Amino acid sequence: MYFKKYPLLIILSLVLLTSFCVHSSGYAQSSKISKESVDFLTKTGEAMAEIAEAVKPAIVNISTTKTEKITGTPIDPMFDDPFFRRFFGDRFRRPETPRERKSMSLGSGVIVSPDGYILTNTHVVKDADKIKVTLADKREFAGKVIGNDPKTEISVIRIDAKDLPTIPVGNSDKLKVGEVVLAVGNPFGLNQTITMGIVSAVGRANVGIAEYEDFIQTDAAINPGNSGGALVNAKGELIGINTAIFSTTGGYQGIGFAIPSNMAKVVMNSLIEKGKVIRGWFGVSIQAITPELAQQFKLKKDYGTLVADVVEGSPAEKAGLMRGDVIIEFDGKEVNEPFQLRNMVANTPPGETKEMKIIREGETKTLKVIIGELPMETEKIPTVYENALKGVVVQNLTPEIYSKLNLPEKMRGVVVTDIESDTPAETALIPGDVILEINRRSVATVEDYKAIVSEIKPDKNILLVVFRKGSTLFVTIGVE
Repeated sequence: MYFKKYPLLIILSLVLLTSFCVHSSGYAQSSKISKESVDFLTKTGEAMAEIAEAVKPAIVNISTTKTEKITGTPIDPMFDDPFFRRFFGDRFRRPETPRERKSMSLGSGVIVSPDGYILTNTHVVKDADKIKVTLADKREFAGKVIGNDPKTEISVIRIDAKDLPTIPVGNSDKLKVGEVVLAVGNPFGLNQTITMGIVSAVGRANVGIAEYEDFIQTDAAINPGNSGGALVNAKGELIGINTAIFSTTGGYQGIGFAIPSNMAKVVMNSLIEKGKVIRGWFGVSIQAITPELAQQFKLKKDYGTLVADVVEGSPAEKAGLMRGDVIIEFDGKEVNEPFQLRNMVANTPPGETKEMKIIREGETKTLKVIIGELPMETEKIPTVYENALKGVVVQNLTPEIYSKLNLPEKMRGVVVTDIESDTPAETALIPGDVILEINRRSVATVEDYKAIVSEIKPDKNILLVVFRKGSTLFVTIGVE
């Protein structure tokens, strides 16, 4: 009866009731999330957004242009077939003359001073003909390389600009595993990209990226183009320079590496102030402690680093360090691995005095050492010798090379560091070979090498004695 009399009123009431029920159900559902949780997550999101807004203006896009030499190819692949060449020889092959082409690459950088100094990776800017730096506000500048340090993968460039936004540099030594970090850069050219993760590990070495390694490992997404970008902590401080990823596909797989800010800062200051990197040195060959060595040297646990050799006349010898000593502490910091000691010494300015604790025959002693300057490790030989050793680059042996190549302590020679392509020595020598003799004459230093090689005539074959991978062998190099 009511429906017949008031049909529209009843229908409207049913609609309102249904709407109320649905709304109440949604309210009940959302009320399962506590206000405290919502507030916490909201504040966390706001905090991350605040950090991102603070650091993004100091991240730049770096695009480079490089000139690369490439070799020509035959007129047709068929003419390179061994069966075809058996009958027709090389008459149909076009000479493989070097050609040039331009290549472009992208990377990132971090502004560290208002007057235009920018930190980045060496592989981003090395050998670049042109460097273009694009700021967050879209302004573009030409970049100039101030210095490169391939040993740490750190480079410094500069642009002609003032009053630039910067990121404060934090203390990476205080970084702890599990801390939340943000990676900022330009992956795949996508400017101002922010990814979030945690510090997965610290002190990663033997990764094979650089000579001096002490990487921060993170699961914050790092992809091609992120190189040279910033890894920042919750305070918005720069605690790392993103450098590389571990990947089987070329893309992100949850393992990225960043150079600690403390290492980057030392290198940066040296490049800006000196034009090169000045590293500390105290002249020892060191190796890791194994359980067997710990037992032999009366150690209570596997820690410290073992002194395998001491360079004559070095700061270590003057400090009283001896072969067989186990260094357990340097400058108040515990030493557990050889790379740790090597990095700590390298980052110490020459002339400073540091204390180190050692264990000698079961007793703990304290020694003081005045850090020296790392000798020039590589002395390149220009390609001026028109003989069979044309294009071979050598350097003097150092304690680090003795250790790395596992060389006998009494061995004297020069190590091959590079060989130019299309030279007689390319198929006879390999980087890492230690040249002991040239034409029956002993070679102990780069100066010896220069003196002997400069006397060899262009048309003469050369007989070398080479130490390679634990064996000594004779090698002959002939001139074509």
